[in-house]
Formats: sequence, C-alpha cells, structure tokens
Amino acid sequence: MTSLRSRLQHRLNPLHVYCRLRSLGLAHRPALMVSSCWERVLYRRILS
Repeated sequence: MTSLRSRLQHRLNPLHVYCRLRSLGLAHRPALMVSSCWERVLYRRILS
C-alpha cells in the first residue's frame, strides 16, 4: 500500500504537472513555464 505522501509526491511532481498541462492542450513553452514556477514556488515547500 502506498502512502498518501507518496501519491501526493507523484501527482504534484512538476513533470507530472507539465504532462497534464500538455495533455490538456497547452503549448510547450507555457506548460514549461507553469511547471517550473510550480516547482520553485510550491512543490519544494509542500514536500520538503
């Protein structure tokens, strides 16, 4: 059984966010910018 932290870590991973944005139709550059901001601003703080 995987832990909640492990599942959140996967779902909130910047690469996962990038892939979901791309699958929703967002172009490469904007998706990259959003996911890199996501990593810098939120991801490191949430899961550190």
